[in-house]
Amino acid sequence: MITLTRDQAKRFILSKQGLLGKHRFIGKSGAYAYVRQAGCIQYDPVDVCGKNAELTLQSRVKGFTKQMLADLLYRDRLLVDYADKELSIWPREDWPYFAGYRERSRAHGAGFPGLATLEEEAVAYIRTHGPVSSDTLPIEGQIHWHSAMHWSGNWAGQSKAARSVLEQLYTDGVLLIHHKSGSRKFYDLAERYFDPALLNAPSPCPDEASFRAWRVLRRISAVGLMWNRRSDAWLGIGMDTAQRDQTFETLTAAKRILPVEVEGIRGPLYLLAEDQPLLEAVLAEQIDAAPRLEFLAPLDPMLWDRKLMEAIWGFQYSWEIYTPADKRKYGYYVLPMLYGREFIGRIEAAADRQAGRLTVKGLWLEDGVRKTKKLAAVIERGVKRLAAFNGCGDVVWCETGQSFLSKATKYTGTVVSSDTVTLYRAALKR
Repeated sequence: MITLTRDQAKRFILSKQGLLGKHRFIGKSGAYAYVRQAGCIQYDPVDVCGKNAELTLQSRVKGFTKQMLADLLYRDRLLVDYADKELSIWPREDWPYFAGYRERSRAHGAGFPGLATLEEEAVAYIRTHGPVSSDTLPIEGQIHWHSAMHWSGNWAGQSKAARSVLEQLYTDGVLLIHHKSGSRKFYDLAERYFDPALLNAPSPCPDEASFRAWRVLRRISAVGLMWNRRSDAWLGIGMDTAQRDQTFETLTAAKRILPVEVEGIRGPLYLLAEDQPLLEAVLAEQIDAAPRLEFLAPLDPMLWDRKLMEAIWGFQYSWEIYTPADKRKYGYYVLPMLYGREFIGRIEAAADRQAGRLTVKGLWLEDGVRKTKKLAAVIERGVKRLAAFNGCGDVVWCETGQSFLSKATKYTGTVVSSDTVTLYRAALKR
């Protein structure tokens, strides 16, 4: 079995992710290529300085814009919104693999009295009038219903009939998301966008065990290296410990995955067999390891198993969006900062797009990170890119951030105040 140092494991994962050296993923085609490699990226509607899926792509894809993802989803239809690791975005070509999901959803929906009649009404209306949201579909009242999809839990109760019918038809595969306006979803008939051969294709997996194996392979590809332990990286697959053990045993025996040891980590980690050439290039130091500064999304695939990332990097990260404000250690929507091979800190930034301003509310460096002029300049450039990504032309720095960055930057503008911190505005020179 190959033994890796922690540094070699870092370089392998970062190279696989496209986060080290020159950009491997470029433009819209690069965004699509990355999603295909990851299998899925998580969707989350919260938009503080970009939504989770957008932030995931902007950290890896040179020249990425939010419109590129919207086009891939709703114009090109190469990607779809659907269940996977919670609600996710994944390639259209994987549609047949989730045939079992849709079958279970249809069986689930059949158990709610009156739902079938409402579904017929909704389909007929959409066929005549085009895309609708729950606010524009003329179905009134409430019904007893809950979704079969795992993110909705098992609660069942009274819910708005129009929303329930649309979500049921969506999970059945009858409807697709046509577009989104903010967090509001508009639905249209899937048959208008997918070829019947794709739309009705049976799953390529003959049984649940092979489907689990396919999904485990995708999740390993999304992270780079994974261990056979309980992990948030497996969310949505629905397998217990015995099933996971059997899946790893089967994939290892078939040489679809390869075990490696990493110094200081108990038990093996696994990579895809197809990634062995990349691992060999890392071991031979033949990869581009030039450092880049990137801000990672809170639900970035690299962070799906935070215990694994802590074991390899020694970096502890917790998404505190659901933590009460008085108990947060950092902030509401904090992004890890990756520079080269290391996590150097974290940043909290919020975009006011109407005012054209990005506010850096907090900047925290990890212990041992030297506050140099070079690093200050690198961080400032990274924040400018984040501002531009969010359509902002100005940056406002919290006092801590301004004090650090002033070693490398001359600021214009005036000191302003808020209720919690003293802020300094920096005019961006693009």
